[in-house]
Amino acid sequence: MLADKDRIFTNLYGLDDWGLDGARRRGDWDGTKALMEKGADWIINEMKASGLRGRGGAGFPAGVKWSFMPKESKDGRPNYLVINADEGEPGTCKDREIMRFDPHKLVEGALLASFAMNAHACYIYIRGEFYREAENLQGAIDQAYAAGLIGPNACGTGYAFDLYLHRGAGAYICGEETALIESLEGKKGQPRLKPPFPAGSGLYGCPTTVNNVETIAVTPSILRRGATWFTSFGRPNNTGTKLFCISGHVNEPCTVEESMSIPLKELIEKHAGGVRGGWDNLLAVIPGGSSVPVLPKSICDTALMDFDALKEQRSGLGTAAVIVMDKSTDIVRAIARLSKFYKHESCGQCTPCREGTGWMWRVMERLVTGDARIEEIDLLLEVTTEVEGHTICALGDAAAWPIQGLIRHFRGEIENRIKRRQGVAA
Repeated sequence: MLADKDRIFTNLYGLDDWGLDGARRRGDWDGTKALMEKGADWIINEMKASGLRGRGGAGFPAGVKWSFMPKESKDGRPNYLVINADEGEPGTCKDREIMRFDPHKLVEGALLASFAMNAHACYIYIRGEFYREAENLQGAIDQAYAAGLIGPNACGTGYAFDLYLHRGAGAYICGEETALIESLEGKKGQPRLKPPFPAGSGLYGCPTTVNNVETIAVTPSILRRGATWFTSFGRPNNTGTKLFCISGHVNEPCTVEESMSIPLKELIEKHAGGVRGGWDNLLAVIPGGSSVPVLPKSICDTALMDFDALKEQRSGLGTAAVIVMDKSTDIVRAIARLSKFYKHESCGQCTPCREGTGWMWRVMERLVTGDARIEEIDLLLEVTTEVEGHTICALGDAAAWPIQGLIRHFRGEIENRIKRRQGVAA
């Protein structure tokens, strides 16, 4: 269990002042100038050594991603950092807590990350529904400007840095980095084909890095305490602390900071008061937000909460949003509800996603009631593989994976419904 002295987000529950005075009491903005004076290369190397993997779902090493940015402009184009604060993944509620109660960690992280990538401007793209979060974050930005921490002479270093907050309109697809960039430019939020990747041509055609709120917010603590401290948590290639959001059929739903690689059972029992009705009443868990495949209780008994362990179980850590379902859950209906969500949120740009998400949802609705043939289960599975990996962005994968997980682990439940509907003894 993570010790309090090792927690990065010490105001996660809003018990202290979110403003600059409270942030400074908690150690934020302490020696920021000295960190910048060590140089951009030192910051990037320290981030690489920490093993921090992106906290937005993909898990790409942050330091490596930053190193892709050009160190100096050969053609006059500026570099940009864009922070993804859209957080539209169902079950996920970690970034909003950072922005609401610990926003200065994000502001300071934005400065240090931008400095490391020679970006003099950073944009935070925040989900439109996050009204109070945007209010507090803008307040923190204003305080940082007033105190000279950011602006034309950030922290007295002579480095000019501007930070802008941009509110989205609540489209899930704008959480995809290139759709986010399109929306930020004032266009329809639709993903771009890659290449070129954002590091080559992103916002306004300039080199751009897009990172998740949590990835940027932990940066100052890693640089202050050192990469070795951060790597002391979790397993190799899965290091550090992580915010986990636990919801569903638990006694005490919560967002909690814990060490990476914590056993799923320990996470639920120690922090969320256990499964409603006890661990034996557990049916299944979606371990990383609604887009990753569901895991049955038999796997949840021993599963570890990190990127590699969950990949081995053919699921994923994603945003670490743990959705717990007890035996009262209609698992087929639950996954059908997710299918409806992805059908609704598809931007319609790619044919497999535009047509496939609607088709999969309609079949799922019939599977809920058993109005289908047994052979249609394999047909549905085949269609998910035709959608997965064949679209511009990962929304096609996100729509396919929950259905694949359902068929993989709960095929018997689907077949029994069909048999019961047909009057055959299950």
